[in-house]
Formats: sequence, C-alpha cells, structure tokens
Amino acid sequence: MPRVVVFDEFGGPDVMRVVEEPVVEPVAGEVRVRIEAFAVNPLDQMVRSGTSPVTVPLPHARLGVEGTGVIDALGPETSGLEIGDPVILTAVPDASARGSYAEYTTVPASQVIARPSGLGITEAAAVWVAYSTAYGALVEKAGMRPGDQVLITAASSAVGRAAMQIAHQIGAVPIAVTRHAARTDDLLAAGAATVIATDNMDVVQAVRHHTGGNGADIVLDIVMGPGQQDLLKAARPGGTLVAAGFLDPRPTPFPRSTPLTIFSYRSFEHSLDGVVVKRMAAFLNAGVRLGALRPAIDKVFALNDVVEAHRHLEKGLHAGKKIVVAV
Repeated sequence: MPRVVVFDEFGGPDVMRVVEEPVVEPVAGEVRVRIEAFAVNPLDQMVRSGTSPVTVPLPHARLGVEGTGVIDALGPETSGLEIGDPVILTAVPDASARGSYAEYTTVPASQVIARPSGLGITEAAAVWVAYSTAYGALVEKAGMRPGDQVLITAASSAVGRAAMQIAHQIGAVPIAVTRHAARTDDLLAAGAATVIATDNMDVVQAVRHHTGGNGADIVLDIVMGPGQQDLLKAARPGGTLVAAGFLDPRPTPFPRSTPLTIFSYRSFEHSLDGVVVKRMAAFLNAGVRLGALRPAIDKVFALNDVVEAHRHLEKGLHAGKKIVVAV
C-alpha cells in the first residue's frame, strides 16, 4: 500500500513515522495526485512541534502544504484536467488530514496548476510556497513596478530569494538585508542589486545611500519584531511596507504615525483565490521560460528519510534553500 507520513504527538522530528494506508478515492470536484516530490517548509516544523497557531487534531495527523506530482484519478464532475497531467499543488488547506507528505493525496481540482515544462520534479516541488508568498506580497499587495527600490529582509530565506527573482522579472531593484556579512557574495549571486548586512551596517543609512537619499519604495518584512522600526525609517514617504513573516518572535511595536501604507500579508489570502492563482501561474510560467525564476535546492532526501530531512531543516544549514523529499 502507499506510504504516508503521520505523527501522533507534538515534538521533534522523531515523532514522525512512515505508515502504509489505502488510497482514497476523490469525491466530486477533486483530483487524486500521485506525489513525486514535496518540499519541507518551516510551517511543517511548526505544525509538527505544536507551535503553529493552526489547530491540529491528533493522533494520526499529516504534514505538507507543497508538492508536485501527476493526476492519478478524477472525482465526479471534475473537468479541465486529465489523468496523467503533471501538476503543482497550490494549496492544501487541510494539510493535517491530507498533506503532501505522502505517495498519494486528494485535493480540490481548483487547487492544482499545470507544472511548468521548464521545471524538473524537485524544482517544481519547491517553487510554489516561496514564490506565491513573494509574488502575492510584492505584486498583488504592494503593486511593485519597474524601477521600484525594494528592500527585502531575510533575503537568504526561500521567500527572500524568490522575492529577488520576482523583482528582477518585473524590472524592480532588489536590496537584500541579511544579519551576516558572510552571506553577501551568495546574495549578490542570487540576484541582489546590493546587500545590507546588519552586523556591520546601519540599515537606514545604507538604504538612503543606495537609493540616492530617497528611501525604499517597497519594504518586504519577512522578519518583523523590533527591527521593523528601522525599516519604516528606511522607506520613502508614501512608500509601502508589507509584513509577510514572523521570523523574530519578539513583539512588533505598532507604528503610531507613519507616512507609509502598511499591509499584513499571509499567502493563503491569495492561494485560495482562483483568479489570483491564474495570474500567479502565468507569471511563473513566463519566469521559468525566461530563466528568471528558479528555486534554489539545498538537499534531496528519500521519503523514508523524512525525519533526517526535518533534522537538517532544524540545523539551519540550508541557508534558505529548499529541502525536498522525493517519493
């Protein structure tokens, strides 16, 4: 029988186990996907450890919000897809019940898109969460335009790397922020126009220098916490800040008076909107075709080694590159 990753209690990577379960038939409007690979995301770590704000029913909970595979079966009244179509999962809203850490899963047909022909299986497994988050925040929310100076925090993260690539595709200028100067060369190679390392630079002064004194047009804050105050000062009056992450667990002071437009963004805001997903898919296909969008892969594990994949994630050695599990 097909293999599925489940966990019965919250804790470290060792709570996960691989079991065998019969395949589930898709109901009306659903498809069954034979998963070929899935990505390991920080959200999976939070769900597994019990630190996610999402309610996870135990025991026998599943994991995984990202993956790629082939349509294996169609439910009644499902149209527009064929058995054998290679697809990417765009949303798994009930991942604890049918997440992508499995050889098969069922999802609504509206929550898959065609896999871009220019992406290999491991790349396709790793592209959607980071790409859709960065695209949704920068393009849909902030309205990024050619020439915009875009300040990107946690630039070494998967979302940060995707944001730099998307900025380039639009014609904007990505300014990368990192905590460590040692990552400068890697970020420049990843597409940053310039890199601001907070271990030896003042963010506000550096941004003013690189923008001719104007400040950033858009700030993508993936970190939040007290450091957001400097980001607000680094933006130009009338600019936009999008808070799209929470890597810093410390409280974020509420800006009392600022000349900026501030948005809070979560990827599910658009990943469940079919109209926006079509725009995202078109942009992704164009970027892949042009060679502008390409996820960085750190390491590939086998399904039976999923515990080791999570241990690798927790060690932080991936530097924001995606960890993929091939099924």
